[in-house]
Amino acid sequence: MVDITHKTNTLRIATAQAVVHVSKPETIQAIQNRAVPKGDVFEMAKAAGFLAVKKTPDLLPDCHPIPVEYTGVQYRIEDLAIVIELTVKTIYKTGVEVEAMHGASVVALTMYDMLKPIDKGVEIRNIRLLEKKGGKSDRKAVPENLKIAVVVCSDSISKGIGDDKSGKKIIEKLGVLKLSVSDYSIIPDDKTGIQAKIRSLCEAGFEMILITGGTGLSPRDVTPEAVAELIDREIPGIAETARQYGQERIPTAMLSRSAAGFVGETLVMTMPGSTGGVTEYIDALFPHVLHVFSVLEGKKHD
Repeated sequence: MVDITHKTNTLRIATAQAVVHVSKPETIQAIQNRAVPKGDVFEMAKAAGFLAVKKTPDLLPDCHPIPVEYTGVQYRIEDLAIVIELTVKTIYKTGVEVEAMHGASVVALTMYDMLKPIDKGVEIRNIRLLEKKGGKSDRKAVPENLKIAVVVCSDSISKGIGDDKSGKKIIEKLGVLKLSVSDYSIIPDDKTGIQAKIRSLCEAGFEMILITGGTGLSPRDVTPEAVAELIDREIPGIAETARQYGQERIPTAMLSRSAAGFVGETLVMTMPGSTGGVTEYIDALFPHVLHVFSVLEGKKHD
């Protein structure tokens, strides 16, 4: 199965449709009057759909088992057609469109099975996905021409001892999101220097500054404190989200220290100094964190 361990839980909704077409009005009347010999068609088919949704990963090899938290079935009659709409909801890492389509298919097949003794012309038509919400399909467009800087805070790397990996990993991960970095620099983990660098980038019109390194537990690691002193509007949820994401993957994530918020109109975030740490931060926060720029743009036009 596809690896979804890097994804985060979000509300996922999918609605699928199937159409059962009968050949005569008497079949519709029998359904409405609950006079079909095999039983109540609507109720039996709905129950079969519920079971089908829950059994989807048992039948489709690449489907992940998911916690199905809601399944609903609705019917409407249009002349000789019975339109089935089945909705599935979950809060999980992957979508439920296959579950919805499988459920709608089995509802239609159950109706076919129950109706064929009284109508030899029953057909199943148009099984399709009507709508899906959550995950990539709900992501807002990435802001165009976002001016981004990546700053690596490391005494040793700034002295030429060792190579930067975390900063380059941030640039790589942002590239996948089609975000380009305009300024990439390596500076010592020194409060005065860090603050001077942030101020200069803000004055140069950078909209987002991502800082990696200097977030450890040593007294020499001062990056979060240096950034916190400059922040005008803190966004606590950024660090909380990243920490929770990391905690689900490695217990020592509880030791992470970070700061995030606006310095003027520039979003500044600190991240760990390891490639694994920055990978988790980017996976946890992006592209959702970019919504702040849509909010700011909206306020400009209010």
